[in-house]
Amino acid sequence: MYKIEINISKDKTEQTAIATILSDMDTEIESLEQKRYKYILLKQGMMQELLTGKTRLVETKESGE
Repeated sequence: MYKIEINISKDKTEQTAIATILSDMDTEIESLEQKRYKYILLKQGMMQELLTGKTRLVETKESGE
């Protein structure tokens, strides 16, 4: 078993500031998770179009050399 020592500030202003920062970080993480999910769905849709032939990639002259 491990013991972890945590120092807690008695200053209410500091506690409020820390809580605000952590809350903002939670909000940012949630936003990033939503964006990631949207990108996953977009990728799946694009892959489906490529695999079914609905969308075709055209080879350009530069990439064919």
